[in-house]
Amino acid sequence: MEGLVSAAGWVAPAATMVAAIMTAANLGARVTGWGFVVFTVGAAAWTAVGAATGQHNLVLSNGFLFLVDLVGVWRWLGRRARYDAGARHAAERSAAAAAVPTLFAAGSLEGRPVLAADGSPIGTVVEAMAACGAGAIRYLVVQEGGLGGVGERLHAVEWREGRLTDAGFETRLSPEALAGRQPLDPQHWPIRGGGPT
Repeated sequence: MEGLVSAAGWVAPAATMVAAIMTAANLGARVTGWGFVVFTVGAAAWTAVGAATGQHNLVLSNGFLFLVDLVGVWRWLGRRARYDAGARHAAERSAAAAAVPTLFAAGSLEGRPVLAADGSPIGTVVEAMAACGAGAIRYLVVQEGGLGGVGERLHAVEWREGRLTDAGFETRLSPEALAGRQPLDPQHWPIRGGGPT
């Protein structure tokens, strides 16, 4: 029994830290879902440690977190996975049928690389702004530079300035052209593509 409690004492913090990194990284529904699986393991281990050491508050809080983590697993590996599969199926069918325009899931834009004319990555899509009436994407908000949000610059790249491919959003822009644009004010994005707010 003592060996199990000792093992749980090591598994609990390790699982919690790994799961926190997996979910905070926002690497997609699948990774986030597996992060919740790891969180569930961590919560179970913390509950075991609390029960073995008589820490009722640890048992209560991690018993509750265990249930919340199960909801996260269902949300990201169950429901979200079904939505992603449906979107992927529609996109594949529209491409195979040579439908014009080919469909893609708008939610899949976030995190896609923005590529220069030579194919080199020059930024990452963080958001897409669409016009309500037409339902068309007006511009992408592209993050360039920085690390983890610190020192990053945001730029508007109009949808007509490139095209979406399996590799990312391919543009005619060079890294210098993107970096030379006036950065967006993080709290006041433009009502049109690259124009003033």
